[in-house]
Formats: sequence, C-alpha cells, structure tokens
Amino acid sequence: MRTQLELFCIALGYFTRIPVPGWVAWAPERLTHAARWLPLVGWVVGGAGAASLLLFAQFLPASLAVILSMAVTIRLTGAFHEDGFADSCDGLGGGWDKAQVLAIMKDSRIGSYGAIGLVLMLLAKAAALIELAAASPATAATALFVAHALSRLAATAVLHALPYARSDDSSKAAAVVGHLGRKDLLIAAACGLLPAFVLLAPLPALAALSLAALLTVWLARLFLRRLGGHTGDLLGAVQQVTELACYVGIVAVSL
Repeated sequence: MRTQLELFCIALGYFTRIPVPGWVAWAPERLTHAARWLPLVGWVVGGAGAASLLLFAQFLPASLAVILSMAVTIRLTGAFHEDGFADSCDGLGGGWDKAQVLAIMKDSRIGSYGAIGLVLMLLAKAAALIELAAASPATAATALFVAHALSRLAATAVLHALPYARSDDSSKAAAVVGHLGRKDLLIAAACGLLPAFVLLAPLPALAALSLAALLTVWLARLFLRRLGGHTGDLLGAVQQVTELACYVGIVAVSL
C-alpha cells in the first residue's frame, strides 16, 4: 500500500504543481509505473475544477464560472498538457518529416499552428462546458470531473501501445519511456472509467467514451504513421483532444 501511495504521489508531483510529501522516494525509473495513477491525478485536477465551478456558479454567470474553473485546473497542472498540445500542433502542422517534426516540438517557442490550436482548444472546451453549465452547473461539474479522468486514461493507453519516438531523452516523456505493463494499464483503466460509469447516465457515458476512444485510436495511428511512436508532447495532445471529446459527446446527447 505504501508503495502504491508513493507511486501516486510521484505521478501527482510530476504531472501537477501540487507539492508532495518529502518522504516520497523519487527515482526516474519509478515514473513508468507511477503513470498507472495518471487517471487518478485526473480525479484530483477534475475534482478541483468541478468544485470551483460549483462554487463560482453560486454568484457568477455560467460563462465566468466555467472560465474560472478552467483557470483553476490549468494552474494546478501548470498548463502541462496544454503546452504539449500546442507543441504538437506546431510540429505536426509545420514539419514534413520525423526529424523536422521532433525538432519543432522541442523548440520552446510557440508558433502559429500552436497558438491557433491552443486558442481554439480552450474556446471549444469553454463553449461546451458553458452550454452544460447554463442548463445545470452540476452537470457541467460532473462532465469536467469525468473528462479529466478519462482523458488521462487515453494518454496512458497511448503510452502503453506505442514506442517512444525520440532517440534522445529531451522530451517530457523521457522519464516514462519504460514499458507500461498490462497491470499498469488495467489500474489506469479502472481509475479512468469509474467516474464515467458511476456519475453519468448511460447515454452520456457511452457518447463520451465512444468519441474519446475513436479519437485516441485515430491519434495513435497518426503518431505511429508520422513519427513511429509517442512523445510527451503528443501524450499531452491526446489528453487535450479526448478531454474535449468527452465534453462534446456529453453535450451532444444531453441538450
């Protein structure tokens, strides 16, 4: 039990800005197994966002409540996944071959593809959540919680399925390039799927899961064809795209 708690704390400390206890034994090789708890990290981030949304909705319009709750989740993660999504847009949009794509993604400067993609992503997520919150803040909060867990399961699944694309250790995924085993994936699946099955009605749950799964498979095939595997930036892109997919699926069948 202590080992699993340490692994969760390692994942929490790596994927968020939340401080972890000093007694947690950090080692880069442990991060591979700590990735099993990435969807549970989504519980923490999504829970904070959901609670913030419900709080802000008590005295603010739905649009402001949603935007502020999104700001809370971004602050908790340090825009970790948003940054990866922007870098992926730049690389896949501007690169012609594998070497060029990887070089562009490694560049810390954001380009036009990344800026446009990130703005559209944030606007789309906000628009979907505002639609839900206008009808019911509780529904929007539930969607936010579910999406943060499920989207991190999607990223974990890609980490399990694809090899590491870089030949160096310069990516965010460099510390987790070890093989993510089947047991790790099963634990991640339990944490990622449980909120959807417990908190959503059958039709919204099916819509969110189906759309997220379809986009995960499509992105994995795209990464394999273009780069031969994944990078940390690409995993961040998977998280962002499937988070939006969850919102879109829920909106499509709930309103």
